[in-house]
Amino acid sequence: MESLYRVSDMSLIAPLFEGWPENLARSTLDGCMGEAYANPAHTAALVVNGDIAFLAGDAGCPEAEALAGYRPPSLQGRMILLSSREAEWRPVIERVWGEKARKVERHAIRKDMDHFDRETLRRFTETLPSGVRLTPLEGELYHKVRAEEWSRDFVSQFRDEADYRARGLGVLALYGDEPVAGASSYVVFRGGIEIEIDTRKDWRRRGLATACGAALMLRCFKRGLYPSWDAANRESVALAEKLGYVYDRPYTTYEID
Repeated sequence: MESLYRVSDMSLIAPLFEGWPENLARSTLDGCMGEAYANPAHTAALVVNGDIAFLAGDAGCPEAEALAGYRPPSLQGRMILLSSREAEWRPVIERVWGEKARKVERHAIRKDMDHFDRETLRRFTETLPSGVRLTPLEGELYHKVRAEEWSRDFVSQFRDEADYRARGLGVLALYGDEPVAGASSYVVFRGGIEIEIDTRKDWRRRGLATACGAALMLRCFKRGLYPSWDAANRESVALAEKLGYVYDRPYTTYEID
């Protein structure tokens, strides 16, 4: 870490990420969430938000391997996703992490508001299994989702309940009083949120992810927020397209175990 330092003034590294559509990186550059590290010359940087990290800048600088290999204390012992839009960083990542870096394909979704049909989204929110209702993620429900492994990431990037209440936004599907699916803000950035969506394993394939996603999107629109989506797999792409998003491209990332 001697050759790196934690960045407090994001304007020093923002030019390295200019033109990137990844709102997880933007969240950190906006000063909303996450953290960033750079070399002293500010020619290369690592942005970390949740368990996702991005490298940008000069992959040939003396500190490149230190940046690619750095894992913040908050992520010790956890798997992270590490990527860059710049192909020059890939051999650096592979050299540093070796067999611990598993190359995987994720899928970028276009960031625009031109294709959403609010009436279609509204109908999705009304198509629910018997006994299931949608409700905002708030109050005691914050503690319920935080306590469960499958739903923890709905709120895990926020400091506490007060922070989520002030900046977060979410919708849950409840069966009785128990959350069985939901969609929430994994992180926030200026003007939008990055969507985290999941369904409890025993409730999958019943349209709950579609309903929760649609409800959260409609809540975002009412607040003037953009509901950003990044897909981990083709199933996530299919759900995004069903909700009105447009596929952009695949991209390479590394799971660092």
